[in-house]
Amino acid sequence: MNRATIVLAEDHPSVAEQLRKLLGSAFDVVAVVGHGEALVKTALRLKPDVVVTDIGMPGLDGIRAAQELVHQMPSLGVVFVTVHNDPGLARKALEIGSGYVLKTSAGEELVDAVAAALDSRRFVSAALGPLEPLLGNTARPAPTDRT
Repeated sequence: MNRATIVLAEDHPSVAEQLRKLLGSAFDVVAVVGHGEALVKTALRLKPDVVVTDIGMPGLDGIRAAQELVHQMPSLGVVFVTVHNDPGLARKALEIGSGYVLKTSAGEELVDAVAAALDSRRFVSAALGPLEPLLGNTARPAPTDRT
């Protein structure tokens, strides 16, 4: 059975390497890029199952890059990994993607968040509290929920 493919976007090389190793234990990380423009270009070319992206990157940030990708690849899973423990930002991210993981929790939660995205489920770091209040009525349906 083939392992799911991931494109990872993270602008700090040491963090990118840690995340690549973590994700590589369960998935095939087919590319690691350092900014949003490269994420869009690479994901459109490689067509991964999931993109895992930092939010705060130079140039095109992770949220805007993910918006562009989801517009062009509606079934793409998107998991945000970030330092921002901000329910408002999490809500905005979940309008686009299916996962929001704090970098401080990535070791325990990132693989589960990607697995959830692959299974059309949502995932939010436990530190942000229950998922339902973050979703409201504005969250994008999980990729396979589309008609």
